[in-house]
Amino acid sequence: MEKTTSLPIVTSEIDVGETPVCETSATAGDYLIRRDGQVYAGAHLLIDFWGGSRLGDVEFVESALRSAAEAADATVLHIHVHEFGGEGGVSGVAVLAESHISIHSWPEMDYAAFDVFMCGNCRPEKALAVLEDRFSPSRTSVSETKRGLVE
Repeated sequence: MEKTTSLPIVTSEIDVGETPVCETSATAGDYLIRRDGQVYAGAHLLIDFWGGSRLGDVEFVESALRSAAEAADATVLHIHVHEFGGEGGVSGVAVLAESHISIHSWPEMDYAAFDVFMCGNCRPEKALAVLEDRFSPSRTSVSETKRGLVE
């Protein structure tokens, strides 16, 4: 059964202390996350923004995805953002060596859905902080799923 936990809506309550949230096995080269006695393939944040700004601005979205990845210590391989025209919103993805960050936006509804999925030593909560800072949503909902949980 999949284990899902809800993270606090206020970013400052998410643990972003000095201790890394995960470690990789340098000898195995597996990039699995080892945290709180659990081993799993990646941390997947599912993020909903309501009332955000610039949700249909392709250049702004691309810049925000890059900044979020860099803040999380992730390696950007490629970014692609597609505009649907008019008020149709955008879909975009930053393909990372450590997984991805994606957005699907509906500016006409003042809504955007983001995925931040990362493995290894990346800090997905720092990507979240950048996205909140850039898009300035009036309301945020975040849940975290541990992907590939080793029993």
